Amino acid sequence: MSEATQGKQPTITPLRVVIALCLLAPFVAMLWVSSYAKVEPLWYQMLWVLISTALTMVAYALWQRDQRARKGGDAR
Repeated sequence: MSEATQGKQPTITPLRVVIALCLLAPFVAMLWVSSYAKVEPLWYQMLWVLISTALTMVAYALWQRDQRARKGGDAR
């Protein structure tokens, strides 16, 4: 591979791993049926709607920070 194409490959960083975990957690929670296979699981599923929203917002904020840092901007 040439040096030009190597620089454009995505890099796995700890921040990107955290972003992936934030986005993956709701899927794992909903696929783990035994954790909410009760008489009335609706509260659990509704709670995960709120948790999923919060985790998606965190992932988006972290992604914005990562992109600013990659472009050499302010990493606040």
